[in-house]
Amino acid sequence: MDHDKQQVTCPQGQVSAGWHGPYPTSSPTAAPLIVARFTKSQCRPCPARTQCTSTADNARTVGFPPRELRDLQLRVRTEQQTPEWKARYAVRSGVEGTVNEFAHGHGMRRCRYRGQGKAHIQHVLTAIAVNIERLSGLTPAEEPPIPRRPTAFQGYLDQREIPRLKSWRTLGS
Repeated sequence: MDHDKQQVTCPQGQVSAGWHGPYPTSSPTAAPLIVARFTKSQCRPCPARTQCTSTADNARTVGFPPRELRDLQLRVRTEQQTPEWKARYAVRSGVEGTVNEFAHGHGMRRCRYRGQGKAHIQHVLTAIAVNIERLSGLTPAEEPPIPRRPTAFQGYLDQREIPRLKSWRTLGS
């Protein structure tokens, strides 16, 4: 692509006959598109035509973003090859995997109930079920986890020898 001459050269050495755009795309969030066209007389006799286009009669057209967006795209793609970027993306990848599991594996794209409150309850209960499912697949740990330290309130109850619920986590008791 030569933005200054407004030409595109194909791998077989043919130079585009026209350069049009940038055109807005059908999606409001998509980038505008520049279209370069080749003529039928350039494309029909080409030996690499089947690798380039699937149309039998029409000439090839090539669409690509404007220069500024293309440069940004190349810079971002280069940045994506760095270890720092891959480490940051690993976190996002895990989150996206969980979202995908909920959407496709547990039907969370549609709510069974009407109303925000009921939808929230459905989401919470589904998350609990997924956590139980995940925990049931884990192997038992060799050593039990270290319990949390007592809260200030639990310490207060212990000092005054006031009994508390057995479900409260404590050190040593």
